[in-house]
Amino acid sequence: MVERDDPRQRIAAQRAQRVAQARVRVRRTVARRDGARCEVDGRWLLNFCGNDYLGLSQQFQVVNALMDTAARDGAGGVASHLVCGHHAAHDALERALADWLQAPRALLFGSGFLANLAVMQALLGEGDACVQDRLNHASLIDAARLAGCRLRRYPHADAEGALRQLRGVPGGAAMLATDGVFSMDGDVAPLRELALVARAQRALLYVDDAHGIGVCGADGRGSVAEARLDGDAVPLQLVTLGKALGGYGAAVVGAADLVEHLAETARPYLYTTALPPPLAAASLAAVQLARREHWRREKLAALVRRFRGSARRHGLELLPSDTAIQPLPCGDDARALAMSRQLEAEGFWIAAIRPPTVPDGRARLRVTLSAVHEEAQVDALVEALARARDRAPAQAGASPVARGA
Repeated sequence: MVERDDPRQRIAAQRAQRVAQARVRVRRTVARRDGARCEVDGRWLLNFCGNDYLGLSQQFQVVNALMDTAARDGAGGVASHLVCGHHAAHDALERALADWLQAPRALLFGSGFLANLAVMQALLGEGDACVQDRLNHASLIDAARLAGCRLRRYPHADAEGALRQLRGVPGGAAMLATDGVFSMDGDVAPLRELALVARAQRALLYVDDAHGIGVCGADGRGSVAEARLDGDAVPLQLVTLGKALGGYGAAVVGAADLVEHLAETARPYLYTTALPPPLAAASLAAVQLARREHWRREKLAALVRRFRGSARRHGLELLPSDTAIQPLPCGDDARALAMSRQLEAEGFWIAAIRPPTVPDGRARLRVTLSAVHEEAQVDALVEALARARDRAPAQAGASPVARGA
């Protein structure tokens, strides 16, 4: 008789451990959205935990573009891009993204996770190295592991640490990969310093700018543009369509030879159905709005300043961030969950973020701001955060089943 572990017993043990650590995840169902408000489990809540930074997900021109294209061309992508799934809407969106970011080429993907996997697998392999910031998004880390290259990680935002790691993996090809804006801390990578390191070590600098595109830099061109870096310094960058642009999907933008290589060889591109054309049309409308409606970024920046100033006056200690992502450290998981529950009781939806999404001991409330929020809503949120902070210790022993990430 062959003896093997029972996967169900392993799953049960892992579940019990998550319960004991207050790390069980529970999905919430949104019935309706209306601007910044969401109907969740029969209650209307003000959403301060989404990524719709410019408020484009419900903008009428974006929605109309989606509906018009769906009515004309159907709902699905039909096939992969290289079979018969590459639609005129895809081509128009790729061209618009490349023009916006002043790059030669853009290539669409179904998600940012797929795009990062494609970049790593197409450009790196055994004997190569990928050096990454320790707080990079999970998709970058997993992509490097699946590519089979040597993965090395440096202390957060430490360009000298990146240099040391690159020096420690001589030979083969090398990639230096970083988030542009870090999704859980909200700070921006030291891209100019990293570009110097990459150049000195002959490494390709790849920037996942999921949370920077549309928000940072001139005309919303992201953290790479804000750092005043060109395509020679950053040959490839990731653009997501599901955050500031309000849709779904992603694109890799950059040097023509590299993007063409992805289009011809990247398995996550070759062997999956193309993004539905209606979503591409909606994202094209969102790109056009993001480029010309500067008031959205200006309003968002003003709300960020208002939130941070009011938080400071209320004695709330935020992480250093000038972006739409404003984390409030809570320390242990139970405190973060207690504060999240208290905020929801007052009508605010802010997820508690716990390990493994963030390191042990660094649970937090991840507050995100949007151009659809109003000043009065931000002011009310800060007051509710202060009350939740003061009440949290008495509630920390409540049910460990979580409503957060």
